[in-house]
Amino acid sequence: MTSTWHTGPMSELETMPAEVLPDVEVDVETEEPDVAHIVKVGPGESAAAKVLEARINGTPIEALCGHVWVPARDPKQLPVCQACKETYDMYKIFNDGLRNTPGD
Repeated sequence: MTSTWHTGPMSELETMPAEVLPDVEVDVETEEPDVAHIVKVGPGESAAAKVLEARINGTPIEALCGHVWVPARDPKQLPVCQACKETYDMYKIFNDGLRNTPGD
């Protein structure tokens, strides 16, 4: 069986320059948390999946307030970070698709 997906000449591939990220030292929390942070996610990302991956791999994640940490505890036992909550509430005002609370 022959494929007829491609009917014209193949286009040439273009190599894009590599993006150079600046060296930034991230201060990752190592102490016991006193508040639960809201995870910063991009379009189409799941906060729960991002947290689970970070817990499994031991990689740091960033909160809406800018706090960086490696999740290791159940956040439901802690009060929500006020700065994260305020940021989330502001995003809610400008984005109709956001839920009332991040965990909904």
